Amino acid sequence: QVQLVESGGGLVQAGGSLRLSCAASGRTFSGVAMAWFRQAPGKEREFVAGVSWSGSAMFTYYGDSVKGRFTVSRDVAKNTMYLQMNSLKPEDTAVYYCAAEYRSGSYNYWGQGTQVTVSS
Repeated sequence: QVQLVESGGGLVQAGGSLRLSCAASGRTFSGVAMAWFRQAPGKEREFVAGVSWSGSAMFTYYGDSVKGRFTVSRDVAKNTMYLQMNSLKPEDTAVYYCAAEYRSGSYNYWGQGTQVTVSS
């Protein structure tokens, strides 16, 4: 059974940092596109950051609202994706989800989410 489990969320003051982890089990996601999304109360789900592959080369990309503050990375050996979040703002408050295997316009696998709350 394939599972994605997020961790690392919590409460942090504005300007602080958090690192989220997304641990995959049940299969390897080496060379597979993965991404972070977030959803705040009353808002639509928003793309945050993602990784894609071309052969052995990994590419990263970010939503406009987090560029320059967040960094996505992968540890292939640990089958884990990370999201380093710096200079956090209250508007970053949301449930953060990881997703894996982008096919036909959507991701096949999703985690259960981890809450990030940024106080002002």
